[in-house]
Amino acid sequence: MIIRSGIPPYDRAAVTALYWEAFGAKLGRVMRPEAKARAFIETVLDGSHAICAHDEAGQLLGVVGFKTHEGALVGGTFRDLTHIYGVYGAIWRAGLLSLLERDTENERFLIDGIFVAPHARGQGVGTALLQAIMAEAKTRGYAYVRLDVIDTNPRARALYERSGFVVNDTHYLGPLRLVFGFRSSAMMVCAV
Repeated sequence: MIIRSGIPPYDRAAVTALYWEAFGAKLGRVMRPEAKARAFIETVLDGSHAICAHDEAGQLLGVVGFKTHEGALVGGTFRDLTHIYGVYGAIWRAGLLSLLERDTENERFLIDGIFVAPHARGQGVGTALLQAIMAEAKTRGYAYVRLDVIDTNPRARALYERSGFVVNDTHYLGPLRLVFGFRSSAMMVCAV
């Protein structure tokens, strides 16, 4: 397995597809139709906020993204939303998406999504990506790494717990669970 920073230009569509597969259930009601959602994601994808895993043949196995004050794996602006969805579509989408926004902070490095190709799951790719993001956090001078995991993803939570992450806080969505398809998200933290 080869782990390296950045997203090669030829992998942008593959990263977009994996991202949508991983987070489409959560974002689908807000970002659909799927073709527009994928177009938006691919447009705003920031490879400088990603670490990718590839096999020896160069096939994408997984990605871990992070968020800093300079940007995020999948960020984008209101203008980017408007370009894909039009003004009215961008207005209500921006409002709902802002409810999922997580702020960066000075003490904990923020993971902005981790996802593994279906054929590569259970083969240590997620663990390798977590180790790589921990090393990135250490290089940047952080003492902790932080992530959020939703209650409908127990497999990911188990991976994070095996990797040393512990729940620091839980956020409940209330009625917004009907929009996003999950009831709560746990903020998990791990020392570097």
